[in-house]
Amino acid sequence: MATFFGEVLSVYSRAVEEDDEELDENEEDEEIRRELEEKREVHLHWSPEVSESLKSGNKLPCSDFILAVGHNAARFLSVYVLTSENWDAVGHASVWNERSPAVASEESTCVFYRQKDDPAVWICQVTCYVAEDQLFQWTEKVFDCLQLRQVNVTVLSESSVSEFKTADYLCSSSAPFLRSLHTAAFSGQPVCRSLEQPNIVTGLPAAVLNHCEVHHIPSVVYQCYSDVTGPDSVTMETFKPALTKLGKSVKLDPSPNADVLRKFVRTTNVQSNLYI
Repeated sequence: MATFFGEVLSVYSRAVEEDDEELDENEEDEEIRRELEEKREVHLHWSPEVSESLKSGNKLPCSDFILAVGHNAARFLSVYVLTSENWDAVGHASVWNERSPAVASEESTCVFYRQKDDPAVWICQVTCYVAEDQLFQWTEKVFDCLQLRQVNVTVLSESSVSEFKTADYLCSSSAPFLRSLHTAAFSGQPVCRSLEQPNIVTGLPAAVLNHCEVHHIPSVVYQCYSDVTGPDSVTMETFKPALTKLGKSVKLDPSPNADVLRKFVRTTNVQSNLYI
């Protein structure tokens, strides 16, 4: 811009400065969003043997995949199945989200086990929270590693009996109890009644069931409704019938060691959350 005396002055535009600031903020927001997405990504970590097999382009043989979601479901497998020396821990998943920010580095919150005698039999224990935007990631990444030609998927999950909707009166003596939900490809006979409407399965069990339905994989979810919060031996035992259909694939310990049971059931004053 030139003045009357011929001076040339630099043009100052507040609009341009505001546009630059907005651009910087957008770039900063985008970077933060990108970093958050990377942090929330589900990562699978395998043993050297499994990693080598996957790197070679081979998927892992799998005839039975048993997924336990929740502390009682996971501890049921720890007490009644994994106490034998017939299982190897072969991997774990790391999951970070706002509800469980500290568990991403903990290997014990989502662990994969493989049977020594029959490596096609798998167990996965999940005790961490998997956020809604991470459910698809988890199912896609895990099932993408497995041969799914003749696989059967069994999911054990748990919920508070206070969330169970029924027109009938529900007393405390009826809990804990099992309900089932399965895919169209599942041809077996569930060991308990089907889940009544309008009850639904949510979270990771629902994501796995949906994945199996889409890919025509035989799958059944056994949901245990309990009136006790925290580790409970009675709730754990409720899952027993769910594995009877697997036959020789998974052997249950009929009378687990008392020390083992005490290790996984640390509560002495059990608190009921059902009011009657």
